[in-house]
Parts: sequence; C-alpha cells; structure tokens
Amino acid sequence: MSALTNTIDIDRPPAEVFAYASDPLHFPEWQADVLEVHFEGGGGRTVGSRFTTTRRIGPNERTMTQEITEVEPPRRFVAHGVDGPIRAHASIDIEPLDDGARSRVTFELDFEGHGFGKALVPAVRQLAARGAPASHRRLKERLEARR
Repeated sequence: MSALTNTIDIDRPPAEVFAYASDPLHFPEWQADVLEVHFEGGGGRTVGSRFTTTRRIGPNERTMTQEITEVEPPRRFVAHGVDGPIRAHASIDIEPLDDGARSRVTFELDFEGHGFGKALVPAVRQLAARGAPASHRRLKERLEARR
C-alpha cells in the first residue's frame, strides 16, 4: 500500500511553517487525536531524537515513540515509529510559493504493523485518512491567524 498523502497551501513563509509544523510539542494544537507529546531525555528536533506521543485512536489511548530521521529546515522533517504494534512513518515537505511568501506543504503518512498490529493497520489507515485532512486544515488556520 502507498502512503497517505495530502497537500495544502498555507499563506505563511516556509521557515515559519516548518518551525511550527515540525515541532512535535505543537502536534496537540493542530492534530485532534494527539493528547500529549514529550521528548525522551529532554531532546529536541535533531536527527536521532525520540519523542513519545499519546493519541486517541477510536475509543482508546495509545502511546508510541518515534525517532526523528531527517531534519532539513525549512524543507523537510521525517519521523519513524520505533515501538509498538503499529508504527507510524510521517514526513512533512515544504515548498516555497510566491517567492517564499507562501508555502505548499505535503504530508505523507504510512503505518507498519508488528505482531497483532499487522491486522490493525487497515483500520488505522482508514482513521488516519479521515482525520488527517482536518488536522492539516487546523494547521493552516493556526498559522494564517498568526499574522
């Protein structure tokens, strides 16, 4: 299966979009299913840093750890799941528009199942496909309101 992909244009410069969208500590502000995020060992947004996210998936809360594998400000951010039965792999790519006054943001999200998680991946993908576009619209609204 291919990754879920969604693209949205935001009327803010790439550096501003990158700073906000790639900071896991801001995820609860624009991703409705994220309840809390914290970095392991007080780390930051650097390659190799790990962060733990607690999400509401259906009626349940699930905690998962991801490791940041790419950081290329203000263009690209990638994190991969490292534990649990379902591991999310996510990327954010940002292209400048209108000489850098605006941004085109492309999100890719995929899931990998381990053990009993393999059977759950289709349902998780379906939930993510329904919820991700609303999260991306909230991101756009939050950033564009910062003018």
